[in-house]
Amino acid sequence: MELKLKRCTIRDYRLSDAESLARHANNRKVWLGLRDAFPHPYSIDDAKNFLTGSIAGLPRIHFCIEINGEAVGGLGLRPGQDVHSHTAEFGYWLGEEFWGRGIMSEIVPAFADYCFKEFSLKRLFAMPHSSNPASARVLEKAGFVLEGRLKNNVIKDGQILDSLVYAKTV
Repeated sequence: MELKLKRCTIRDYRLSDAESLARHANNRKVWLGLRDAFPHPYSIDDAKNFLTGSIAGLPRIHFCIEINGEAVGGLGLRPGQDVHSHTAEFGYWLGEEFWGRGIMSEIVPAFADYCFKEFSLKRLFAMPHSSNPASARVLEKAGFVLEGRLKNNVIKDGQILDSLVYAKTV
């Protein structure tokens, strides 16, 4: 998979991404917006373990955000099962040095279109923490609609937070 966009490329991960992945992922501010399965601190071994599993998995559900030849972020897809097989949850992160440049606002709609087509989805959703208004804005710009707020839904860094449910359908 490779989607060339104006500011970046979305592509499959490579084992050679380990160093840049660890450098950009090892950031507390990045970690605060993600689930705890994303480790902090994020080591080169964490990157290698993730890449080994990601590259081996089919269908591909983890994708690299590349800028200037480096892995600087990622996108993940969690396909639904059983009666939810037409839906998928997705998440994303970007290295802090690239925040505020409109990169995710370019990526999210392109990735959503790719997912609807390649995975035959009818619904795609994301659940940013209520402490991440920038992510909510990215989703809204991409045509996702706020469907609800799950009160006291997550604990992150010792804080109880709401989850915002954003979805896009076809």
